Amino acid sequence: MAVTTTAGHPLPYDTYRAAVERETLRFAETVAGADPASAVPSCPEWTLADLTRHVGALQRWFCTLLTQRVQEPPRSRDIELGLPQDPRDLADWVAAGVPGVAAVLRDTDPGTAMWAWGEDRHARFWARRMLFETLVHRVDAERAVGRESAIDPVLAADGVDEFLVNLPHAGLFAPGVQKLRGTGEIVAFRCTGSAGAAGEEWRVRLDPDGFRLLGPADRAAAEGGRDTVAVHGQAADLLLLLYGRRSPQEPAFDVSGRAETLDLWVAHTAF
Repeated sequence: MAVTTTAGHPLPYDTYRAAVERETLRFAETVAGADPASAVPSCPEWTLADLTRHVGALQRWFCTLLTQRVQEPPRSRDIELGLPQDPRDLADWVAAGVPGVAAVLRDTDPGTAMWAWGEDRHARFWARRMLFETLVHRVDAERAVGRESAIDPVLAADGVDEFLVNLPHAGLFAPGVQKLRGTGEIVAFRCTGSAGAAGEEWRVRLDPDGFRLLGPADRAAAEGGRDTVAVHGQAADLLLLLYGRRSPQEPAFDVSGRAETLDLWVAHTAF
């Protein structure tokens, strides 16, 4: 299935490289000194130690994929992680991995063809995916320790785009996606009030055989048509909504149209 976006295009590769390093260090700083046994409300059944292991292990796994330029789905995720025995040392373990991550991303040609589970089958897919995996979990960690979270609106809008572009391919680990069907309903997400992101929008059509993100040509053909449901909010809020970290019922969102269609979307897009 070809999927295109009505909003922006991926950001420059160097933007992802710098942002991955910045977000990883912010994550490590957030969990440093916190009780590793603390619950993470946005990741049910996970402790802060579980979340920290996940972030550090996934980054090392992504780096292995990039280093090997894998061309087929890997059969195993077994790699040497060097996990510390004491959970209180996990923050330092995550931070210690940053130079290695930076080196791999610096030495990788983003246009190198390689296996990826998403839409873009090039090395740049993994840099973009690593950024938003880390950024969202940084917010999870901040919530767990009672901190406010701030997300750059330009990055947030790109994260919305990345999520929606890749969602149709996520059935392997998000099986509900494969059951997201409709009869032509359109779910729209629109950015409001964020410098650098205001006015961006994404429209997804639910069809009997699946769903797709409408591209510019589809948008022009459907001009004048009515969205079944539209969600307006700031880019950071929309990003967290898509990842299940916020609810469309919150006052941060202006929702118009058929609530049942949005309920269907939320029920089948857990990532």
